[in-house]
Order: sequence, then structure tokens, then C-alpha cells
Amino acid sequence: MMDPTLAEMGNHLSDAMKILESGKFLFHFFSDSGQDVVSILQLVQNLMHGDDDKQGQRRMQYVAEQGHMALLGHSLAAYISVLERERLRKLTTRILSDTTLWLCRLFRYENGSAYYHEGDCEGLVKVCRLVINTQYEDYATEGFTMLSSKHPVIYQSAACRPGLGQHLCSQLGLPLSCLCIVPCNTMFGSLHQMDVALLDKLIRDDRESGKVPLLLIANAGTPGAGHTDKLSRLKELCVQYNMWLHVEGVNLATLALGQVSSAVTAATKCDSMTLTPGPWLGLPAVPAVTLYRHEDPALSLAAGLTSSQPVEKLRALPLWLSLQYLGHDGIVQRIKHASQLVTSSGGSVEGYFAGDVLDALNRWLGEQLVQQVPLSGVDVVELEDEGTCVRFNPLMTAAALGTQENDVAALVEKLGEMIPVLSCTLRFRQDFKDEVLQQASLSYIEDLSWPGLGGVRYEPRTTDLDEDKRQHSVEKINSDLLKKLMELDTDLYFSGGPEFCEEKNGIFIGMATEDLDVAELVETIVSIGRDIEESGKLFENMTEIVRRGIQEAELQLQKANEEKLMEEGVFRQIPLVGSVLNWLSPVQASVKGRTFNLAEGQKLFRRQGAGSDSVSDTSSVNQLEESFREAAHVQANDAEEAEVPQERHVHIVEETALSDQRVPEGQETESVDTLR
Repeated sequence: MMDPTLAEMGNHLSDAMKILESGKFLFHFFSDSGQDVVSILQLVQNLMHGDDDKQGQRRMQYVAEQGHMALLGHSLAAYISVLERERLRKLTTRILSDTTLWLCRLFRYENGSAYYHEGDCEGLVKVCRLVINTQYEDYATEGFTMLSSKHPVIYQSAACRPGLGQHLCSQLGLPLSCLCIVPCNTMFGSLHQMDVALLDKLIRDDRESGKVPLLLIANAGTPGAGHTDKLSRLKELCVQYNMWLHVEGVNLATLALGQVSSAVTAATKCDSMTLTPGPWLGLPAVPAVTLYRHEDPALSLAAGLTSSQPVEKLRALPLWLSLQYLGHDGIVQRIKHASQLVTSSGGSVEGYFAGDVLDALNRWLGEQLVQQVPLSGVDVVELEDEGTCVRFNPLMTAAALGTQENDVAALVEKLGEMIPVLSCTLRFRQDFKDEVLQQASLSYIEDLSWPGLGGVRYEPRTTDLDEDKRQHSVEKINSDLLKKLMELDTDLYFSGGPEFCEEKNGIFIGMATEDLDVAELVETIVSIGRDIEESGKLFENMTEIVRRGIQEAELQLQKANEEKLMEEGVFRQIPLVGSVLNWLSPVQASVKGRTFNLAEGQKLFRRQGAGSDSVSDTSSVNQLEESFREAAHVQANDAEEAEVPQERHVHIVEETALSDQRVPEGQETESVDTLR
């Protein structure tokens, strides 16, 4: 019968998971009186999701039943740790021995021991300490002084995880000179497999120089491309030179299947291997496991691979619960399903393009596949020789994402749609560059990180501007040009360029299709850019004309005021005295005006066709000017000619009479007619 406390704990965990997965939460501040469990869990959910729900972004990944068992194991471990010491010791020993036995049988590793750890590298660090204690008998008492006379050497493939060897040396306190990177094949075999012949030579050279070959790290599924080293041959070298062979990689998961390739089966003869059942089986927060064989328990204890503390053994509890829940058939089925997804897609997705220029295209391809087929689990990786590639690795992703065959079919379909687009873009990229270089008003922007045809910049033809004004003009024209291009009815994508692009004020064109007319595209960019430049010049000239006209009018008004002062006298300018004089002897006031033409000296060039440089001598402004002249009404007053303003004229009127003047009868009509 289940302990009531355990049942209650399971209910609490189930309620907690429902709250965290619901997406609903209330935020509570820290209070003096404390909070209930539900409120605290809601606070945790708030911290986990942030603003994602408001923005409609990603949600928490669905956790299946086997995942709930793994999460329950962490809660149970905390509860079990408070049991009476003897009872705790018996329970933890049972959990550890059961889990180790199951894993060794499942992955065909006979007579092995297990070390459970959180980080993927932690088990390898402990194994290295075990090998050092084994090779240097007095290491426990003499310490690192034993290593000074005979330096240990750790060998690893160039295709191993980046930074793995450096991490080992850091944790072990060894200099980087103790690390030897073995290149992969260059002439024969896979480019991702360790060069066995070269490794043999390196080991012999180190032994002759007094060094101690300590350990070799091999791959059963390289992180980037999933290749397996020649483990049988490597094991022979390790036996020959008394070295320890450690194997890691995703292909170790296939050891649980009924039919396994001979290359992977050879891993069962290695001295240690690191397994990651969490991603293989879709189990969250379960530890990684390092299986190893060694006959001296004391050295294993000194290396930290075993512990006398019962709490340390509870690391295996989440895995113990999950393995029992899945059973042997469930475990095999999940690994088999992931393996079949690879064969159903016809092989790996990586390697369609390679090279410096094409890294951006591969990166774009991977990002598009991640967005459009998220359940496929594809990602983008950087390989030393191939560059940027798209990786499909269902053994590490399918169990957690729930990838099915229809997801792989959708992935293959999207690849069939996108590969031709990439091919067309690659083919048209040079054509686009050639067309741009033929245009005097365009400059080509070379940016290898842009996934598309390339970038251009429109260069104004004006040369009489200083550098600051010219730079401002370039920025303004290209900004308006980009907006105009984005408004066009086309499938092309226009952008201001990559975020960290060194070239400024550029216009970048995205992916191309088979029916793209590159010449027409470039002609359109030039045409729109020229129109924007000409309209900008017209506006600047009109502004200058208005400014000069206003200045001239102000001078004329000032001159008119001076003439008025001379005609009327000083006394009429005094408010009180002037009113009396104007009443006694009114002044025959006249209204004078001035006009100036906004289109004076302007000629707007209009293109007769796309890409044509021909211009017309007659502009819209000139046509308006002709109509204005025909409709103009000219009035003469005091030998001064005042032009009547039309739509494109500005009329500035000067009133010379004071507002409080009394106009005698008979003269009012004349003044009103003059104003009209």
C-alpha cells in the first residue's frame, strides 16, 4: 500500500504541473505572513514564461507521462533524504544497483559500473582521475609532482565537442600541452573519422619523448555530422599502448536495438562510455550516465566515481522511475522510431551547400525550416570543413518533440521548395552584381553574411555638395528608395541589411526565384532612385526661391515704409497727433503689392520610359506657368505694377494706411477696389 505522504506529494506535483502548463498566473509580492503553495507555484510560472504569453510566443514544452515520472523523482529524492540513515542506505543502494543493472543490460555493457552526473563532461573528468590514479601508483601521496617527470597525454578527435579537451585540462589541473588533438582523415575514409594511422604515429612519438599516453576519447556519432570512429581499430591501439578508451556520442543509443551496426557494437568493448538517456527517451532533468569497468573499488572511490554518501546515490532515482514506467519495449520503441525517421527522409539533411559565400544561405535555410517545420527538430551547426550546415538529428530531438513521419515528410517537402530558391539565388547573385556595376548611379555592397542577391546603394549625381551634406543626401534618398521598393507588388524581399553590417545606407535584396529578371530589377531601382533625387532637387530649389523672394519682399516693404515716412512726415507717425492730423487732412492711401514666381528658373525632367535618360523640354511647372500668364490680371496704381497671385504664387501685401484712419466719402470705394 502506498505511503499517504507519497500519494499527497504526487498530487501536489500533478497540480503544480497543471498550473505551470496552463499559462495562467497571478503575481504576488513577498509578504510577511507567507504565501500558500498555489500562489508560489503561480509566481514560478510567471518567472518561467515572462511576457511570452502576451506576445503569443513559444509556450512551455509539453511533458509526457514518462517526463512526469522523472520530475516526480526529484521531489521523492528530497523526501527520501530525510529518512532514517539505515533505511536510507538500503533504499539508495537498491535504486542504484537496479538502475545500473538495467542500463548495462540495455546497452550491452557487461560487468559495468555506473556514475550518474548532471553535466555531460563530469563523468569523463572522473574517469580521467581514475586513469591517472591507475597509471601513477604514488599519485595519491605525491600528487602532481609525479606528473612533472612524465607528462600524461590525453588524445581526442578533432571532431569531438568543442572545448571538451580544454575543460578536462582545466578540471584536472593539467597544462594544455597534455592535450593532443588528432586530425580526421584527409585522404581515405570519412572526413569526420579520426585518422588511426596518424594517431599511431603520435602515440609512438610521445612515448619516445618520455610522455605517458593516458586516455583516448573517440566518437560513436560526432556532434556535428553523426559519424562513428573506427572503434575496433582504436581499441587495438589502446590495448597495445596500455591506454584507456572512452567513447561518447548519440549513436550509442542504437545499442538498445536488436540490429546494430558493427561499427557501433565495437563500443561495448571500450573502457568507459557516456550515455545521455534524457534526450534519447524524452526525459527532462534526468542525469547522464557514465558506464565504466574497473577492478579496484578504492581507486574508483578516490576518483569520485563512487560515493559512500546515500544522498549522492539518489541522483539515479528519476531515471529509476522513468525506466520502470517505460519498460524495455517502450525504451526500444522510442529509439527505434527515431532511427527510422532518419531512413524515411533519405539520409541527413546537411551538406546541400558549403563554402564561405554560402554559409549565409545555409543559415537562412535552417532558420526557415525551424520556423515552418518546428517539430522536425532541425538546427544549424558549424562544421570545420563544410562550414554552416543544417542538421537533422532525431535521436536527440524526436522523443522530446514528438516527431512523427508526417513531420519528416513536411521537412522533405519544404526542402524541395527551398533548394531551388537557393540555387536560383546563387546563380543570379553574380548577374545582379554585374548589372549593378554597369550603373553609374549605383554602388554594389559585398556582404557575405546576407542570404540573398546582394546589396546596392544609390549614389546622387550631385558633386557640388560638401561631405556632410552629401552623406545626408545619400541617407535620405536610399531611405525613401527602400520604402518605395517595399511598396512594390513583388515577391522579392527588400531590407536595410544585416544588423551588424559595416556598410550604411544600403538596400539589400533577398532570395530570388527562377522567373526573376535581374536587369529589370536593377533598372527599376535606378529609375525610382532618380525620381526621388530629382524631386528632392525640385523641393530644395523651390525652398531657395521662396527664401530669396521673402528676403526681397522684406527689403521692398522696408523701402516702402521709408517712402511713406518721407511722404507723410514724422508727426503723422505719433499715435495721438497722427490721428488728429489724419482726421483733419486724410492721406490718399494706396495699397502696393509684390509677387514672385515659385517656378522661376526651374525645369522638371521627366523620363519617357524605364531606364531612359531622355528628358522633355516642357515640364508640368512650365505648363502651369503658361496658364498663369494667360489668366493673370494686372492692375496699375501709382505707376507700380502689382501681379495678381495664382496657385503657385505668393502675394505679400503691405498696408500703408493706419487702422484708425478715417477715409473720406468717395475714396472708400477706390481703396476697396485697390485691395481687390
